[in-house]
Amino acid sequence: MENFIVSARKYRPSTFNSVIGQSSLTTTLKNAIKSNHLAHAYLFCGPRGVGKTTCARIFAKTINCQNLSAESEACNQCESCVSFNEQRSYNIHELDAASNNGTDDIKSLIDQVRIPPQIGKYSVYIVDEVHMLSNAAFNAFLKTLEEPPAHAIFILATTEKHKIIPTILSRCQIYDFNRITVADTVAYLQMVAQKEGVTVDVNGLNVVAQKSDGGMRDALSIFDQLVSFCGNTITYQGVIENLNVLDYEYYFKLVESILKNEVSESLLIFNEILTKGFDGHHFITGLSSHLRDVLVSKDPQTISLLEVGAGIGERYQKQAQQCPIDFLFKALKISNDCDIDYRQSKNKRLLVELALIRMCQLTDEKKKSIIDDDESNPIQSIAVINNNNDSNTSITTPIVQINTAGQKPTSVIPTAIPRPESISISAPIVVSEPQNIYVSRVEEKVVVLNKTFTSKDLENSWRKFADTIPELGRITSFIQNNTPLMTTETEFTVTVSNSLQQKELARLQPDILSFLHVQLENTLVRMSIRIMEETENQRASSPEDRYKMLSDQNPALKTLRDGLNLEID
Repeated sequence: MENFIVSARKYRPSTFNSVIGQSSLTTTLKNAIKSNHLAHAYLFCGPRGVGKTTCARIFAKTINCQNLSAESEACNQCESCVSFNEQRSYNIHELDAASNNGTDDIKSLIDQVRIPPQIGKYSVYIVDEVHMLSNAAFNAFLKTLEEPPAHAIFILATTEKHKIIPTILSRCQIYDFNRITVADTVAYLQMVAQKEGVTVDVNGLNVVAQKSDGGMRDALSIFDQLVSFCGNTITYQGVIENLNVLDYEYYFKLVESILKNEVSESLLIFNEILTKGFDGHHFITGLSSHLRDVLVSKDPQTISLLEVGAGIGERYQKQAQQCPIDFLFKALKISNDCDIDYRQSKNKRLLVELALIRMCQLTDEKKKSIIDDDESNPIQSIAVINNNNDSNTSITTPIVQINTAGQKPTSVIPTAIPRPESISISAPIVVSEPQNIYVSRVEEKVVVLNKTFTSKDLENSWRKFADTIPELGRITSFIQNNTPLMTTETEFTVTVSNSLQQKELARLQPDILSFLHVQLENTLVRMSIRIMEETENQRASSPEDRYKMLSDQNPALKTLRDGLNLEID
């Protein structure tokens, strides 16, 4: 049986023209060879599998070729080229710095540098993964790297340029290799498949190219894996099954469900994805990428950023026409926030499901139309009746009239809305819409209450409000144990001891005022919150003073002490 050679080795480029995706670098190297402007040290840096070591070998073979072509390519026929191709050349030396990273290894290399080449003009030393050298090894290498013999050329290759000390960088010509684009990877894989007699689906090759993340070696390794799985016919379905990649179809169906505001269908699609063994984080990052691709498909100027096959690209453009631009912006924000919060969440599935529900709410056209209608209507005028005098004041505010189909429009008289037994600050307010109604705006006279009240009335109403919020705990105790101070006939101030209490009370302020307007029959009541000054809240000097200060703020502390018969220590 013939020994199998992996595609990454079998189809490794042997000339500059066959290097994929690095045309600017190969052109620079060929021009340097042609003009005989060769540096004594080069640094090739870039991601894995993009051709750093390959270009170093081609460059080493070409500068020693005895019969260069007009394009500055090696002839592959002279003694130097033949010995290189048969891996028996003594002019080219490779050192793996990952396993030979000590000072002794570098000293051995320095001793070897003194030996001139047997054939050709240059001895080339390729040091791979050079960032793995120790600091002592780097320092031992400095002098030789700066002033090597005339026949010695060093080519250093690394994936982590930032780990190399500046004194090494300053002695080298630096070449930054780029990631190989999806289009170049697909074209090269098609060439390899044709030579291997393998039939492939272009959409499947696009998935392979994206999975390889710009590395040709990774792409060829995945290609060999797919040939083993699918045989001589590689299909798109076979690719996504073997690579455990989510099908585009799931995301297209999901976005369609979101656009239709179908929350149940969206959650069922997500559940199906989870049952196939995919991780929720993998799903949400894939959804973000899908929304990004839909966004770039909306504009002909950015459609070049879409790195998918022609068939899939047409589907992206079709879906882009269905998605409003503001929806895509908000959906991307939601998916990105979910991606950020995923690792810290304890209920990860619920986090993703909430993100899907929020996306569906973006397309709730009924809610959006009502909000837009409220914002677009002008403000109408009403009359204010003062109970204490006969003067009327005119104020502008909207009055809503609701008409039912088949009935004559009737005015709506504003009445006090009864307060529920408890308040939930964070929960959204859901309003059910009656069927077959429309909203119009008319000008009406409405009564604004302005009844006189005393501080005692205010205190009693303040205590009643505290009884309606038993589940809020600490802030409820604060309201029950603190009395507001009237500053004017309709204004009062509440003093808090810290910013946390101020924040909690500010969140309740609209509910407090609404309740007091009804209880005191005065809609002009206003409330302000003040933080106790530092001199009033400074730390007491003795335990008795601290106890007195705390018990004044929270009378329950005195009850606890008396009940347990505690002493102050």
